[in-house]
Formats: sequence, C-alpha cells, structure tokens
Amino acid sequence: MKNSNKKLIIEQLDAKLARLQVLKEIDTPSKGWIHAIRTTLNMSLADLGRRLKKTAVSVREIEEREQSRTITLNKLIEVGEALDMQFVYGFIPKQDSIEKMIERRSLEVAREVVQRTSHTMALEDQENRKERLEKAVKERAEQLKREVPKYLWR
Repeated sequence: MKNSNKKLIIEQLDAKLARLQVLKEIDTPSKGWIHAIRTTLNMSLADLGRRLKKTAVSVREIEEREQSRTITLNKLIEVGEALDMQFVYGFIPKQDSIEKMIERRSLEVAREVVQRTSHTMALEDQENRKERLEKAVKERAEQLKREVPKYLWR
C-alpha cells in the first residue's frame, strides 16, 4: 500500500474514532448495561426471558456474564434486539488518535534504533553529538510514521 493511501486510511479511521471519544466519559453501570436498562424499563427477568425465549434464570446468567465480561457480541446483539435497542461497539484510542499512536511508537522505535547505532559507534570511538542523535531520531521517526512497517508493533 502506498504511503498516501496509508495516510488517507489513517485519517478516515481517526475521523470515525473521534466521534466515539465522548464515550470515554461514560462509566459502565456496576451491574452492567443489560441490568441497568432492564430495571430502568421496570422489566422483570421473566419478561426479558420471554422476549429472548429463555428462562429468567438464563437472563440472570446473561447479566452476570456481561458483568464479568465473558458475554459474546452475538449475545449482546440478541439482548439488544429483545430490548428494542441497537447494540454498538468500538475501540477508543487511549491517546487522541491512531495517528498519535503511530507517532508515539515511531519515536520509540526510532530512538531504540539510533541509540543502538550510537552505542556501536561509541564503542568504535565515533560518538555523535546529542543534537545529531536527536536529529537522527526525528528523521527515522518520520520515515517510520510514513511507512508504518509491521515491525513497528513488535
């Protein structure tokens, strides 16, 4: 894939993910979303069970699996339908964006590569100045950011 395509794909995905950033501030209810929605609707376990064609005990188990994070996406979608709701999911970058993730990781890898090279040169009595090393790190990081090679994530 060409670098211009990579940049465009990153920008497009970042635009989608940016819309999810507001969700970072929403805490999951302590007993899970299913329980919170069901009880807010004043719907019993048996009522939701009828909608799911399951027993009240099975619905309680579903709520417990959500709370323990062992529930499947398919089950969440199924429960959402039974609650007349749409289930959505996504990922939110811990940093601001995928681009920032790539920038940060490119800088880390570039620093490792340049420091290894600098160490070897120092052993050969060819040590570089700090300014030259920082310039080399920045140049290498920019190259890595443009290319986004697979080894960036090792």
